[in-house]
Amino acid sequence: MRIRASLATATVSGAVALTSLVAPAAHAADSPAGTAGKLAAAPSVAAAPADDVQGDTKVTKVTVNADTDLVVGVGKKTFNIYVTANDPSGIYTAGAFLWHGTTLDGDNPDVDGVLATDQEATCDKWSATAATCKITITVDPAGDLYDSSLNGRWNVSAWAVGNDSDYIQKNTYKNHWVKRAASFSGFNASPEPVTKGRTITVTGTLNRASWTYLKHYGYGSQSVQLQFKKAGASSYSTVKTVTSSSSGYLKTTVTASADGTWRFHYAGNSTSSAADAYDYVDVR
Repeated sequence: MRIRASLATATVSGAVALTSLVAPAAHAADSPAGTAGKLAAAPSVAAAPADDVQGDTKVTKVTVNADTDLVVGVGKKTFNIYVTANDPSGIYTAGAFLWHGTTLDGDNPDVDGVLATDQEATCDKWSATAATCKITITVDPAGDLYDSSLNGRWNVSAWAVGNDSDYIQKNTYKNHWVKRAASFSGFNASPEPVTKGRTITVTGTLNRASWTYLKHYGYGSQSVQLQFKKAGASSYSTVKTVTSSSSGYLKTTVTASADGTWRFHYAGNSTSSAADAYDYVDVR
């Protein structure tokens, strides 16, 4: 058991140690003051091991954030990773973390972001040879996502250790998207109520979180759909597409025809989440 525990501890410590590498000088001015202290305090051990396997331990499935994009605003966000693994002797433990960069290999890994935890996984050993382990990670954009350029595709590293001390480590088991939260503010469809045949003016502002400055800013030049769901209906239909101004502001008009809910729908992109805003209008 001592050998197995040492393997697990070394892998977790390696992931945590990578945080000491994730504040490139080019972004130093954007990093919050608290980040420097956090990085300096990281364990002084080797980075996470490269792809490696000993014996017949296998990782068969990794699920990050319920297989949905990890969307982070300007506050802390907690998510789970589930690692399923098997070994003829049974699974001792398993783990995973997210990393941003080009490689974990070698003595000089190219990594500028890590989302990890130093807490042990909790494992459901649902057979004599297999288990699914839950890893809970809390992301603090004030330190973990110190620059908005970290939005986009991340790598998922996963590992598992068997009861017989066999193990497997995969630097990039899969990829996962980490996106900045988008939202609407000031959304309004007016007047309310409105006479049938009259004009309804729909306004609002599309915003996006900045991890660099920990604020929300207007998100310009984005296509937003104006959609309508008639009272009693079960789905929305797209009426028109509007493009946000440089400050994220949106304004358009439609003709009142029936009671229902108007919605601005932003589909998101590779760096930003989807967003919706709603307003019901009574037509008389």
